Amino acid sequence: MRILVIDTATQALSVALLDDGVPAGLFHEIVGRGHAEALMPAIAALPEGGRADAIAVDLGPGSFTGVRIGIAAARALALAWSLPLKGYGALSLIAAKAAKQHSGGPIAATITGGHGELFWQCFEPDGLTPITQPASTPIPTLAAMLDEPVLYGTGAEALVTARGHGAAVTLYPNSADYPLIAGLPPLPPSPIYCRDADAQPMPSRP
Repeated sequence: MRILVIDTATQALSVALLDDGVPAGLFHEIVGRGHAEALMPAIAALPEGGRADAIAVDLGPGSFTGVRIGIAAARALALAWSLPLKGYGALSLIAAKAAKQHSGGPIAATITGGHGELFWQCFEPDGLTPITQPASTPIPTLAAMLDEPVLYGTGAEALVTARGHGAAVTLYPNSADYPLIAGLPPLPPSPIYCRDADAQPMPSRP
């Protein structure tokens, strides 16, 4: 089974072509911006242009623009190649990766949001079973809510700084880690935003 995994929900641009869970091709780089320009060339550079038996895409939460870019590309390729498309959550992938190095207690996964907020979700120690739903919360409020000694994800350092204690392990979603969550029920390919978009439509004129 060959799966093309597309992950553009954070500052990382990450695409992988997995043969039975083993990377046949991988591009993973912290690019910050520019996902729209770099995504399709990264896919085209994979073996056989990224052709697969199925496509998996990160639905967020994370960058509104990044989430939309990844889903749009995944939908277009799935339609063009007549492939099944499944989604997964960015926080789930971070938690599953964190579980490989975590020892005891719930896992708190975080992703940098906008307007002084973090996206976050807590999981059982296995990194696969969610305890809470994904949410977006102001950093000071979240710092008072979470008491886990170790925090994971792209927002971990900001949260530890706000709390004044604990340890931060910065983890970005990596498409090569998809096999860690491949056994979870796939999500429909729709964005997980957790809050309203920054840009609002112009009010219609009377």
